[in-house]
Amino acid sequence: MSFEIRPARPADAAQIHRFINELAAYEKLAHEAVATAEDLRKQLFPATGAPAARCVIAWLDDKPVGFALFYYTFSTFVGRKGIHLEDLFVSLEHRGHGYGKALLLHLAQIARDENCGRLEWAVLDWNQPAIDFYESLGAARMTDWTTCRLDRSAIDKLTG
Repeated sequence: MSFEIRPARPADAAQIHRFINELAAYEKLAHEAVATAEDLRKQLFPATGAPAARCVIAWLDDKPVGFALFYYTFSTFVGRKGIHLEDLFVSLEHRGHGYGKALLLHLAQIARDENCGRLEWAVLDWNQPAIDFYESLGAARMTDWTTCRLDRSAIDKLTG
């Protein structure tokens, strides 16, 4: 069997969409997953300008088994760009074989190669298997920070 991680291509938009929907169902957030494959294609592979995010897909032979979607941030404290991992997901039937670790190591290598100051992500506080996995790789939980969010309706209300 052949395993590889490669950058996503425009033709992968539907597969990325399937992974996102699988992840949303796992996280009990399917009601929030409203993006379409076309939305993803336009944002990840725009005809002009920079993509909103980057994506890599893990392949076992010719079958996609997982993905990581990420974008760049900037830390004023570190004075460098960083990577924010938005989604890391391996299909349920392919877990436990090291594919998630391989995806995270792939991103860590990108961060190292591009001299990033940080590689960060969020994890749901009830997702103990993911927390244990991340901590086993050396990740530290930022328990002194709370995530804040304005969703689209709150943005509209705030801006009048």
